[in-house]
Amino acid sequence: MDRRSFISTVAGELLAAPLAAEAQQTGKVWRIGYLAGGARTSDGAPPAALRQALQELGYVDGRNVIYASRWAEAKSDRLPALAAELVGLKVDLIVTFGGKASEAGKAATSIIPIVFAGAGDPVGIGLVASLSRPGGNVTGISDQAIELSAKRLQLLKEVVPSAEHVAVLWNADDRGMTLRYGEIERAARVLRVTVQPLGVREPEDFELAFSAMTRERPDALLLVTDALTVLNRKRILDFAGAHSIPAMYESGFLVRDGGLMSYGPNFDDNFRRAAVYVDRILKLSKPSDLPVEQPTRYYLLVNLKTAKALGLTVPQSLLLRADEVIR
Repeated sequence: MDRRSFISTVAGELLAAPLAAEAQQTGKVWRIGYLAGGARTSDGAPPAALRQALQELGYVDGRNVIYASRWAEAKSDRLPALAAELVGLKVDLIVTFGGKASEAGKAATSIIPIVFAGAGDPVGIGLVASLSRPGGNVTGISDQAIELSAKRLQLLKEVVPSAEHVAVLWNADDRGMTLRYGEIERAARVLRVTVQPLGVREPEDFELAFSAMTRERPDALLLVTDALTVLNRKRILDFAGAHSIPAMYESGFLVRDGGLMSYGPNFDDNFRRAAVYVDRILKLSKPSDLPVEQPTRYYLLVNLKTAKALGLTVPQSLLLRADEVIR
């Protein structure tokens, strides 16, 4: 290479370097949709755990990713329209939370990839063909809610061994929640427990459920958690406390709010794992090739203040297994 060619080459490379850096900075801006059946967050953004995990993977809000969030406020009939809005915004991917939100997303598009961060039984409600081979445009993280239902009832019996009559409160308008109820019924037969079914569909139905428990007081209560029951959690916690009914919940925040005990996954963990799926799909992996993951850890929380108020003594063996004990 002669001197003139060498200088031209070096000059070209020096010029290309800042241009490449600028191209990287002003490159693709990903649009990520978020769809959930529950209450809108205070800032209107997707859960912090999801955004933080994506930022650690290089997706900086306002720089190379923007979020569009839609919340149904426990009004599941709004989900199809909200999912259609996200599709209309031409998002690159949709993250969903909850079975009904995931179903709405799948019904709205067969092209845009969907990652669910908790959908109960994704096979049972038809989101995926199987956990190992999801097929289609949907994959994500399952919370194994069906399998855990029996375990929750068993743990509740450890704390209240005399319990023979257990009320189960769930959203009967949600297929995934009804599947959980069915598993609780099966476990109850094995544990020789009678179940009092209290299916609700609207906020007004909770008063009917409370009236039923007032007329026929259960020995314990098991709450199946979804957008509807979470939005009405204060009413449920207050009723259980006022009537001295020991209750098992699925999520730890309900125990921190005053519930007796809970057993289940940490949804922040699910959102962090969902971020990995988002990253892989945006880097051209196909959802159909990404097996559905299940949580690797479940958390047992016990509120000893609530146990004392109920006059219960929590077995030491259970306290030793607890991940968090509120005193």
